[in-house]
Amino acid sequence: MSATTTPGRTGRGFGRLLVTVYGILAFAAVGRSSYELATKFAEAPVAYGLSTLSAVVYVLATVALARGGTGWRRTAWVTVGFEAVGVLAVGTASAVAPDVFGETTVWSSFGQGYGYVPLVLPFVGLWWLWHTRPGNRGAPPEPPTPGTTPAPDPEVR
Repeated sequence: MSATTTPGRTGRGFGRLLVTVYGILAFAAVGRSSYELATKFAEAPVAYGLSTLSAVVYVLATVALARGGTGWRRTAWVTVGFEAVGVLAVGTASAVAPDVFGETTVWSSFGQGYGYVPLVLPFVGLWWLWHTRPGNRGAPPEPPTPGTTPAPDPEVR
């Protein structure tokens, strides 16, 4: 682990790049789903509902990864894990039965319309959450909260 990354700090170091990519995808998904809901929801409600769901997932994942901390890490694990399952399920369904949703979604064909970023991103996100988990041996300790005394290192005698 690099010196710029501390356990629990998901938005630092490589995490900044990850948060940026999630933010771009969130922006794109929100724009797409907003347009679809406003103009053509009745044409393919399942597809456009899935696009909206993916937008919500990307926004939550972006915020959770950027914020870090115990509660936000839990939110990141849930949203990024849900994203991984969603892109695999929707991607598989759209490959087996291309007309199943009526229209494409962000996760159709495993995110082909977005350069397969939706397929790769959740697994990179899960790896990053694992890599930055609190208690990760070999990682630098979490910096103390201002105004507190750091706990002694149990391995130093």
